[in-house]
Order: sequence, then structure tokens, then C-alpha cells
Amino acid sequence: MTNDNHSGGRLRTENRFADPDLAYRMIIEAHRGLSDKESQGLNAKLALLLANHIGDDAILAEAIAIAKR
Repeated sequence: MTNDNHSGGRLRTENRFADPDLAYRMIIEAHRGLSDKESQGLNAKLALLLANHIGDDAILAEAIAIAKR
């Protein structure tokens, strides 16, 4: 399934946050006080939620390939 709202059909890797430091802090704060297992669970849930939001298998495959480098 592809997402018609995504233009260009390629993963966007440039910064798109108005405040990238805030985005980073939000992720770090979400992990505060969690055990390693809970933190891994949070990462997995967050990845699945964001992958679903993207809704494009090709974009997801590209993101996985880049993340594995």
C-alpha cells in the first residue's frame, strides 16, 4: 500500500522538525526511568506506529536499509 500524501516516493532524510533538539529530547525523555526491556519495547512500538503512519512499503524498506548501515 502506498501513501498518496507522500511526494517523491523516496525517504526524506533532511531535517523536517522546527525544533530538532526538542524532538530528540522528547524521545530521550520517553525512555527516562524505563528498564532496558521496557525501553526496547517503547522503541519497537514507536517504530511500528511511525511505520504505519508512513504507510508505504517502499519507503519503509528504504528506511530499514539506511538504518542498518
